Amino acid sequence: MSESKKLAVIIPGIGYTKDKPILYYSSKLLKESGYEILDVFFSGMPENILKDDSLKLLAVKLAYEQITEQLSEVKFSEYEDVVFVGKSLGTIAAAKYVSDNGIKAKQIWYTPLEKTFSYDSESVLAFIGNADPWSDINAIRSEASGCGVKLVEYEACNHSLESGDILKDIETLEDTLKRIWDYI
Repeated sequence: MSESKKLAVIIPGIGYTKDKPILYYSSKLLKESGYEILDVFFSGMPENILKDDSLKLLAVKLAYEQITEQLSEVKFSEYEDVVFVGKSLGTIAAAKYVSDNGIKAKQIWYTPLEKTFSYDSESVLAFIGNADPWSDINAIRSEASGCGVKLVEYEACNHSLESGDILKDIETLEDTLKRIWDYI
């Protein structure tokens, strides 16, 4: 058995790494809550994919291949509590990986993309800004509602859950962390 009975897998987006506020503080919170932290890293991702569907598909394929390779040695059954935390593209990779491998896990999705909702997922807490240029907010609301995903929406926030007002952004970060605390 592993030393820790709890595992948190942190899966970034393409440009949003574990060192940026949302993932950094989520990892700290989970670690302080007794979770062993396992960071997934992406490399060789295409750039400027926002308006190029073929590059988006390539990015999803690469992300899934990399997460599968990096988690191949993990024995999820040794953990009593597993949580996957994904950001953007990482939400798709997390949802697909958990679904494909039948892992009993909670999931936290930061700024999920529409494709994220195409995988069977139980116990999901998701966060999105309603000014996110990467998402059709109405489609995300509909998908979340149809899948039973708890969706928390932040007014005038972008794909980084930021508004441009530093104090509001800190309040948003604090709110996400409090919700995660209650969720785990």
